[in-house]
Amino acid sequence: MSAHTDQPAGVTVLGLGPMGRALAAAFLDAGLRTTVWNRTPGRDTDLVARGAVPASSAEEAVAAAPLTVVCVVNYDASDAVLRRDTVTAALKGRTVVNLSADTPARARDTAEWADRHGIRYLDGAIMTPTPTIGTDDAVFLHSGPEELYREHRPVLAALGGTHTHLGEDTGRAAAYDIALLDIFWTAMAGYVHALTVARAEGVTGAELAPFAQGIAAILPPLFTEFAADTDAGTYSGELNPITSAASTMAHVVHASEAHGIDASLMRVIEGQARRVIARGHGADGYTRVADVITGR
Repeated sequence: MSAHTDQPAGVTVLGLGPMGRALAAAFLDAGLRTTVWNRTPGRDTDLVARGAVPASSAEEAVAAAPLTVVCVVNYDASDAVLRRDTVTAALKGRTVVNLSADTPARARDTAEWADRHGIRYLDGAIMTPTPTIGTDDAVFLHSGPEELYREHRPVLAALGGTHTHLGEDTGRAAAYDIALLDIFWTAMAGYVHALTVARAEGVTGAELAPFAQGIAAILPPLFTEFAADTDAGTYSGELNPITSAASTMAHVVHASEAHGIDASLMRVIEGQARRVIARGHGADGYTRVADVITGR
Protein backbone atom coordinates (compact mmCIF):
# COMPACT_ATOMS: atom_id res chain seq x y z
CA MET A 1 0.00 0.00 0.00
CA SER A 2 1.24 3.49 -0.82
CA ALA A 3 2.60 5.57 2.03
CA HIS A 4 0.67 8.51 0.59
CA THR A 5 -2.92 7.39 1.08
CA ASP A 6 -3.46 10.39 3.40
CA GLN A 7 -2.86 12.72 0.44
CA PRO A 8 -5.61 13.85 -1.94
CA ALA A 9 -6.31 11.35 -4.70
CA GLY A 10 -5.76 12.33 -8.32
CA VAL A 11 -2.99 13.75 -10.43
CA THR A 12 -1.48 17.12 -11.29
CA VAL A 13 -0.27 18.09 -14.76
CA LEU A 14 2.30 20.87 -15.12
CA GLY A 15 2.67 22.19 -18.65
CA LEU A 16 -0.28 22.69 -20.97
CA GLY A 17 1.20 22.73 -24.41
CA PRO A 18 -0.48 20.40 -26.95
CA MET A 19 0.98 17.28 -25.34
CA GLY A 20 0.35 18.42 -21.77
CA ARG A 21 -3.28 19.18 -22.61
CA ALA A 22 -3.63 15.73 -24.17
CA LEU A 23 -2.23 14.09 -21.02
CA ALA A 24 -4.60 16.06 -18.80
CA ALA A 25 -7.56 15.20 -21.03
CA ALA A 26 -6.73 11.49 -20.82
CA PHE A 27 -6.62 11.65 -17.02
CA LEU A 28 -9.98 13.44 -17.01
CA ASP A 29 -11.48 10.85 -19.36
CA ALA A 30 -10.38 8.17 -16.90
CA GLY A 31 -12.31 9.90 -14.13
CA LEU A 32 -9.28 11.10 -12.20
CA ARG A 33 -9.33 14.36 -10.27
CA THR A 34 -6.92 16.37 -12.42
CA THR A 35 -5.28 19.62 -11.34
CA VAL A 36 -3.62 21.69 -14.07
CA TRP A 37 -1.18 24.58 -14.20
CA ASN A 38 0.79 26.34 -16.91
CA ARG A 39 3.25 29.23 -16.77
CA THR A 40 1.33 31.04 -19.52
CA PRO A 41 -2.27 31.64 -18.40
CA GLY A 42 -5.27 30.76 -20.52
CA ARG A 43 -4.32 27.31 -21.78
CA ASP A 44 -6.53 25.48 -19.32
CA THR A 45 -9.92 26.83 -20.47
CA ASP A 46 -11.10 23.71 -22.32
CA LEU A 47 -9.78 21.40 -19.60
CA VAL A 48 -11.48 23.35 -16.84
CA ALA A 49 -14.71 23.18 -18.81
CA ARG A 50 -14.32 19.41 -18.77
CA GLY A 51 -13.76 19.28 -15.02
CA ALA A 52 -10.08 19.97 -14.46
CA VAL A 53 -9.15 21.94 -11.35
CA PRO A 54 -7.15 25.08 -12.18
CA ALA A 55 -4.29 25.96 -9.83
CA SER A 56 -3.25 29.55 -9.30
CA SER A 57 0.40 28.59 -8.79
CA ALA A 58 2.74 25.68 -9.30
CA GLU A 59 2.98 25.28 -5.52
CA GLU A 60 -0.78 24.92 -5.25
CA ALA A 61 -0.83 22.50 -8.18
CA VAL A 62 1.75 20.04 -6.84
CA ALA A 63 0.19 20.12 -3.37
CA ALA A 64 -3.14 19.00 -4.83
CA ALA A 65 -2.14 15.40 -5.64
CA PRO A 66 0.38 12.71 -4.66
CA LEU A 67 1.53 12.48 -8.30
CA THR A 68 2.67 15.34 -10.54
CA VAL A 69 3.23 14.72 -14.25
CA VAL A 70 5.43 17.31 -15.94
CA CYS A 71 5.39 17.87 -19.69
CA VAL A 72 7.26 20.96 -20.87
CA VAL A 73 9.67 21.65 -23.72
CA ASN A 74 12.88 20.58 -21.94
CA TYR A 75 14.57 20.34 -18.55
CA ASP A 76 15.50 24.01 -18.52
CA ALA A 77 11.76 24.67 -18.43
CA SER A 78 11.00 21.96 -15.87
CA ASP A 79 13.89 23.08 -13.64
CA ALA A 80 12.59 26.65 -13.74
CA VAL A 81 9.36 25.40 -12.16
CA LEU A 82 10.34 22.44 -9.98
CA ARG A 83 13.50 23.91 -8.47
CA ARG A 84 11.86 27.02 -7.11
CA ASP A 85 12.16 26.77 -3.34
CA THR A 86 8.43 26.93 -2.67
CA VAL A 87 7.62 24.27 -5.28
CA THR A 88 10.44 22.02 -4.09
CA ALA A 89 9.13 22.26 -0.54
CA ALA A 90 5.58 21.45 -1.66
CA LEU A 91 6.83 18.38 -3.56
CA LYS A 92 8.58 16.79 -0.58
CA GLY A 93 7.27 13.25 -0.09
CA ARG A 94 5.37 13.32 -3.37
CA THR A 95 6.15 11.81 -6.76
CA VAL A 96 7.17 13.57 -9.96
CA VAL A 97 6.98 11.81 -13.33
CA ASN A 98 8.84 14.00 -15.79
CA LEU A 99 7.76 13.35 -19.38
CA SER A 100 9.68 16.34 -20.76
CA ALA A 101 12.33 15.58 -23.36
CA ASP A 102 16.03 16.11 -22.69
CA THR A 103 19.30 14.21 -22.36
CA PRO A 104 20.06 11.19 -20.16
CA ALA A 105 22.52 13.29 -18.15
CA ARG A 106 19.83 15.87 -17.37
CA ALA A 107 17.45 13.11 -16.26
CA ARG A 108 20.04 11.66 -13.87
CA ASP A 109 20.88 15.10 -12.51
CA THR A 110 17.20 15.77 -11.83
CA ALA A 111 16.85 12.43 -10.06
CA GLU A 112 19.79 13.33 -7.80
CA TRP A 113 18.25 16.72 -7.07
CA ALA A 114 14.91 15.10 -6.24
CA ASP A 115 16.54 12.58 -3.92
CA ARG A 116 18.34 15.35 -2.03
CA HIS A 117 15.02 17.09 -1.42
CA GLY A 118 12.95 14.06 -0.46
CA ILE A 119 11.05 13.98 -3.75
CA ARG A 120 10.23 10.65 -5.36
CA TYR A 121 11.19 10.77 -9.04
CA LEU A 122 10.56 8.87 -12.27
CA ASP A 123 11.74 9.92 -15.70
CA GLY A 124 9.88 9.13 -18.88
CA ALA A 125 9.50 9.67 -22.59
CA ILE A 126 6.48 9.87 -24.90
CA MET A 127 7.28 8.13 -28.17
CA THR A 128 4.08 8.83 -30.12
CA PRO A 129 2.31 12.03 -31.26
CA THR A 130 -0.38 13.93 -29.40
CA PRO A 131 -3.43 12.30 -31.09
CA THR A 132 -2.39 8.87 -29.73
CA ILE A 133 -2.63 9.89 -26.07
CA GLY A 134 -5.46 8.05 -24.35
CA THR A 135 -5.61 5.46 -27.15
CA ASP A 136 -4.12 2.02 -27.61
CA ASP A 137 -1.49 3.50 -29.93
CA ALA A 138 0.29 5.58 -27.31
CA VAL A 139 3.79 4.49 -26.27
CA PHE A 140 5.43 5.57 -23.00
CA LEU A 141 8.86 4.70 -21.65
CA HIS A 142 9.77 5.01 -17.97
CA SER A 143 12.92 4.66 -15.90
CA GLY A 144 13.78 4.98 -12.24
CA PRO A 145 12.86 3.00 -9.12
CA GLU A 146 10.73 0.03 -10.18
CA GLU A 147 8.72 0.02 -6.96
CA LEU A 148 7.77 3.64 -7.53
CA TYR A 149 6.79 2.89 -11.12
CA ARG A 150 4.58 0.00 -10.02
CA GLU A 151 2.92 2.18 -7.40
CA HIS A 152 1.84 4.79 -9.92
CA ARG A 153 1.30 2.50 -12.89
CA PRO A 154 -2.49 2.36 -12.37
CA VAL A 155 -2.75 6.16 -12.74
CA LEU A 156 -0.31 6.28 -15.66
CA ALA A 157 -2.40 3.60 -17.39
CA ALA A 158 -5.06 6.28 -17.92
CA LEU A 159 -2.79 7.71 -20.62
CA GLY A 160 -3.46 4.63 -22.74
CA GLY A 161 -1.20 2.51 -24.89
CA THR A 162 1.84 0.66 -23.66
CA HIS A 163 4.06 1.59 -20.72
CA THR A 164 7.51 0.02 -20.44
CA HIS A 165 9.76 0.29 -17.41
CA LEU A 166 13.32 0.21 -18.75
CA GLY A 167 15.24 -0.12 -15.50
CA GLU A 168 16.42 1.63 -12.37
CA ASP A 169 18.87 3.93 -14.18
CA THR A 170 16.87 7.15 -14.37
CA GLY A 171 18.55 8.22 -17.61
CA ARG A 172 17.56 5.11 -19.54
CA ALA A 173 14.21 6.40 -20.87
CA ALA A 174 15.94 9.54 -22.17
CA ALA A 175 18.63 7.37 -23.78
CA TYR A 176 15.97 5.47 -25.72
CA ASP A 177 14.25 8.74 -26.57
CA ILE A 178 17.41 10.34 -27.96
CA ALA A 179 18.26 7.28 -30.05
CA LEU A 180 14.74 6.96 -31.44
CA LEU A 181 14.49 10.68 -32.20
CA ASP A 182 17.80 10.34 -34.02
CA ILE A 183 16.14 7.79 -36.31
CA PHE A 184 13.05 9.93 -36.79
CA TRP A 185 14.66 13.26 -37.59
CA THR A 186 17.39 11.93 -39.86
CA ALA A 187 14.67 9.99 -41.71
CA MET A 188 12.51 13.11 -42.00
CA ALA A 189 15.48 15.14 -43.22
CA GLY A 190 16.21 12.49 -45.84
CA TYR A 191 12.61 12.36 -47.00
CA VAL A 192 12.24 16.13 -47.34
CA HIS A 193 15.52 16.22 -49.26
CA ALA A 194 14.29 13.40 -51.52
CA LEU A 195 11.05 15.26 -52.22
CA THR A 196 13.07 18.35 -53.14
CA VAL A 197 15.34 16.45 -55.54
CA ALA A 198 12.39 14.60 -57.08
CA ARG A 199 10.53 17.89 -57.65
CA ALA A 200 13.59 19.33 -59.37
CA GLU A 201 13.43 16.36 -61.75
CA GLY A 202 9.72 16.86 -62.43
CA VAL A 203 8.45 14.18 -60.06
CA THR A 204 5.73 15.30 -57.67
CA GLY A 205 5.59 14.29 -54.04
CA ALA A 206 2.31 12.45 -54.67
CA GLU A 207 3.98 10.42 -57.42
CA LEU A 208 6.98 9.57 -55.26
CA ALA A 209 5.13 8.79 -52.01
CA PRO A 210 3.97 5.22 -52.82
CA PHE A 211 7.50 4.22 -53.73
CA ALA A 212 8.86 5.99 -50.66
CA GLN A 213 6.55 3.83 -48.56
CA GLY A 214 8.07 0.81 -50.27
CA ILE A 215 11.51 1.96 -49.17
CA ALA A 216 10.18 2.42 -45.63
CA ALA A 217 8.86 -1.16 -45.65
CA ILE A 218 12.40 -2.43 -46.28
CA LEU A 219 13.67 -0.83 -43.08
CA PRO A 220 12.13 -2.89 -40.21
CA PRO A 221 14.01 -6.12 -40.99
CA LEU A 222 17.15 -4.08 -41.63
CA PHE A 223 16.78 -2.46 -38.20
CA THR A 224 16.88 -5.91 -36.60
CA GLU A 225 19.74 -7.10 -38.80
CA PHE A 226 21.83 -3.96 -38.27
CA ALA A 227 21.24 -4.03 -34.51
CA ALA A 228 22.56 -7.59 -34.26
CA ASP A 229 25.44 -6.77 -36.61
CA THR A 230 26.48 -3.71 -34.60
CA ASP A 231 26.13 -5.45 -31.21
CA ALA A 232 28.29 -8.32 -32.46
CA GLY A 233 30.77 -6.06 -34.26
CA THR A 234 30.58 -8.22 -37.38
CA TYR A 235 29.67 -5.45 -39.89
CA SER A 236 28.80 -7.93 -42.60
CA GLY A 237 28.91 -6.56 -46.15
CA GLU A 238 28.15 -9.78 -47.98
CA LEU A 239 24.95 -8.47 -49.60
CA ASN A 240 25.84 -4.79 -49.89
CA PRO A 241 29.47 -3.76 -49.28
CA ILE A 242 30.07 -0.16 -48.30
CA THR A 243 31.95 0.49 -51.57
CA SER A 244 28.65 -0.03 -53.40
CA ALA A 245 26.77 2.09 -50.88
CA ALA A 246 29.26 4.97 -51.25
CA SER A 247 28.75 4.96 -55.00
CA THR A 248 24.98 5.42 -54.67
CA MET A 249 25.50 8.16 -52.08
CA ALA A 250 27.68 10.01 -54.58
CA HIS A 251 24.88 9.82 -57.15
CA VAL A 252 22.52 11.57 -54.73
CA VAL A 253 25.10 14.30 -54.10
CA HIS A 254 25.77 14.90 -57.79
CA ALA A 255 22.10 14.91 -58.81
CA SER A 256 21.23 17.29 -55.99
CA GLU A 257 24.01 19.77 -56.61
CA ALA A 258 23.30 19.78 -60.34
CA HIS A 259 20.02 21.46 -59.40
CA GLY A 260 21.62 23.77 -56.85
CA ILE A 261 20.15 21.75 -53.96
CA ASP A 262 22.14 21.60 -50.73
CA ALA A 263 23.53 18.07 -50.39
CA SER A 264 25.55 18.66 -47.23
CA LEU A 265 23.76 15.93 -45.26
CA MET A 266 24.46 13.27 -47.88
CA ARG A 267 28.02 14.58 -48.25
CA VAL A 268 28.57 13.89 -44.55
CA ILE A 269 27.13 10.39 -44.90
CA GLU A 270 29.21 9.68 -47.99
CA GLY A 271 32.29 11.07 -46.26
CA GLN A 272 31.84 8.65 -43.38
CA ALA A 273 31.55 5.76 -45.83
CA ARG A 274 34.70 6.88 -47.67
CA ARG A 275 36.60 6.95 -44.36
CA VAL A 276 35.59 3.33 -43.74
CA ILE A 277 36.86 2.39 -47.20
CA ALA A 278 40.10 4.31 -46.65
CA ARG A 279 40.70 2.27 -43.51
CA GLY A 280 40.62 -0.90 -45.59
CA HIS A 281 37.09 -2.02 -44.74
CA GLY A 282 35.46 -1.57 -48.16
CA ALA A 283 34.12 -5.12 -48.14
CA ASP A 284 32.29 -4.52 -44.85
CA GLY A 285 28.70 -3.38 -44.54
CA TYR A 286 27.44 0.12 -43.80
CA THR A 287 27.30 -0.55 -40.05
CA ARG A 288 31.11 -0.34 -39.96
CA VAL A 289 30.49 3.45 -39.93
CA ALA A 290 29.82 3.01 -36.19
CA ASP A 291 33.56 2.70 -35.67
CA VAL A 292 34.24 5.89 -37.62
CA ILE A 293 31.74 8.09 -35.80
CA THR A 294 32.92 6.89 -32.38
CA GLY A 295 36.57 7.54 -33.27
CA ARG A 296 37.65 3.92 -32.94
